[in-house]
Amino acid sequence: VLWGSSPMKALMDIDTLVEIIRQKGQQVGPVLAVCAFTVAVSVAVPLSFLTLLAMVALGPVSGFVCTVAGAVLGATASYLVGSWLGRPAIERLGGERLNDLSRRLGSKGLRAVIAVRLIPVAPFAVVNMLAGATHIRLRDLLLGTLIGMMPMTLTMVFFTEHMLAALKNPNTSSVLMLGLTVLAIVIAAWAVRRWMR
Repeated sequence: VLWGSSPMKALMDIDTLVEIIRQKGQQVGPVLAVCAFTVAVSVAVPLSFLTLLAMVALGPVSGFVCTVAGAVLGATASYLVGSWLGRPAIERLGGERLNDLSRRLGSKGLRAVIAVRLIPVAPFAVVNMLAGATHIRLRDLLLGTLIGMMPMTLTMVFFTEHMLAALKNPNTSSVLMLGLTVLAIVIAAWAVRRWMR
């Protein structure tokens, strides 16, 4: 409704919106962007949204660096919160079933984190807090996060400009490229899910 029939329509124009985001990215710079990314991902703002925002605001290379650094710092921060809360608090919230799950995840720490990052089953910050309160080591969490988030992050690095072009000027080739990108992501997610099973 806001996009189509209100005074905000001018602001919601994709060219205007991208320009505003890029101007803010230039003003903030990469260091403050990493700090903001870290805080946002720690309070459960979706990682995929933040990644897209970083790519648009800072460009593909700086956006990639911001995403990786912010995700690692945010994972560490929320892991430490989970560790501080401790297993008793988590067990009270989740019960024995969660405790049993944490033991299983702890024995497959790195692989479990990679799987959860490839196929997100819970918000990024929640997974990190659970890992901190359970048997998963911080090293496994961070390495698993890096490995597991790479496919989607690299996809966004290569295709963000194509997605923006398709939104700005929806012609046959740009829409086709966008469709192929979405199809590739869906097929990759299906293949990873099947492999993890």
